[in-house]
Amino acid sequence: MGILSWLFDAQVVIAGHAILWREIIGNLFGLASAIGGLRRQIWAWPVGVVCNVMLFTVFLGGVFHTPQNVDLYGQAGRQVFFIAVAVYGWVQWSRTRRESGGDGPAVVPTWAGRTGWLLIGTVAVVGTVVCAAVFRSLHSYGPWADAWIFVGSLLATYGMARGWIEFWLIWIAVDTVGVPLLLRAGYYPSAVLYLVYAGVVAYGFTVWVRAQRAESGHRVAVAAGASL
Repeated sequence: MGILSWLFDAQVVIAGHAILWREIIGNLFGLASAIGGLRRQIWAWPVGVVCNVMLFTVFLGGVFHTPQNVDLYGQAGRQVFFIAVAVYGWVQWSRTRRESGGDGPAVVPTWAGRTGWLLIGTVAVVGTVVCAAVFRSLHSYGPWADAWIFVGSLLATYGMARGWIEFWLIWIAVDTVGVPLLLRAGYYPSAVLYLVYAGVVAYGFTVWVRAQRAESGHRVAVAAGASL
């Protein structure tokens, strides 16, 4: 319990602001998970779960009496849903790896297509409106921004599990709203890590696009060879 007690209470003062170590460590696990997703590695999912568990307590600042003392219900709530989606993604990627004989990638990137974008757009609009109303009633800090971060994050994680390339673009949209909100709320390590995520996400998008093109080229070559 000594280590857990330290992890729960330990703080560091940066530029006059008290910051929880578990916010810093949790975000580092999140960054590691993003890098694992970029490389299409299955371990990205369990590493992400560690991040989710730690950050759940961080963003309920008023409940757990953190230095910020601010509740971001969207930020906290999405950690719970992340765990559920992570289990789904973990199973999906593991199945793909097994079907490839254990040597292929855990996921083959594809575009979401018209049906996928219809789903994304509908959930993004309806989900954000509904969640904003709920978060406002709960007195969440910045309910509209918090609602989009919540919904957008779920869409991005689901897209990653499905292997949709567009999930990287959704993350960029989440970061664009998330950084200003976190800075205003005083969650400085999370805001800084969001900026780092943005760089990783932009690079990840290009990596997955190249992988998709390479896979498409491989399929064409195989089909051409089979027709000879």
